[in-house]
Amino acid sequence: MGSFNYLCINTFNLVTIMQPILIAGPCVIESAELLDTVAQKIVSINNHLHTDIIFKASFDKANRTSIHSFRGPGLEKGLQMLDEVKLKHGLRVLTDIHESWQAEAAGQVVDVLQIPAFLCRQTDLLVAAAKTGKTVNIKKAQFLSGRDMRYPVEKALEAGAKEVWLTERGNSFGYNNLVVDFRNIPDMKEIVQTVIMDCTHSVQRPGAGNGSTSGDRQFVPAMALAAKAFGATGYFFEVHPNPDKGLSDGPNMLELDKLEDLITKLL
Repeated sequence: MGSFNYLCINTFNLVTIMQPILIAGPCVIESAELLDTVAQKIVSINNHLHTDIIFKASFDKANRTSIHSFRGPGLEKGLQMLDEVKLKHGLRVLTDIHESWQAEAAGQVVDVLQIPAFLCRQTDLLVAAAKTGKTVNIKKAQFLSGRDMRYPVEKALEAGAKEVWLTERGNSFGYNNLVVDFRNIPDMKEIVQTVIMDCTHSVQRPGAGNGSTSGDRQFVPAMALAAKAFGATGYFFEVHPNPDKGLSDGPNMLELDKLEDLITKLL
């Protein structure tokens, strides 16, 4: 089951405890140095809190507001850098794919393939991700209800996915804003066991930054705690040592040094 992690308390005893799925990392791969800094912090948190945070980063942000925005290193270089994080730090890794041809290569490196919200109804993309045999995390589209997500899940499962997660990230009605209806969490738990709250993208203000997306990171902790109250089984955070200098989604990324305190409140 996706929401269970197994922690080795000592050499001889294995204790099973229920913990949320935790996902954290920078929005996009900016540099090897950034990945290393964030990964080291995640390892430290895992050791301190006995968690199993999954490292995330995108190799290509294909849906940026402006054609002039930074997108990342691309598929080949990006996957190589994620593989280095996985090998060096011993972390599970997640990345998103935007086109079906990317699935096979990404699936050879990462543990979880993520389907972006805007693309969650793209049948070929869902099928390709499912066929890798990796866990598929489908983000709920900004234009769909929680109950609507049974159909993307159905596509992935019928294509052979072994495990499917769903992620809430708010709904958009235009006008550079998102609204989060937390009832989507219990609605989606009727479809799959693992429902994750994207606590950082849900505070975005899409397209409100003069050619980029803006946001309100001050509300990230409240989003996480509200999602916990509604029964979320996981939490997704984009983090950065200096979000205001981030090359993508800086206004809604959480400061890296605030991650451990927030996770502590969610356990």
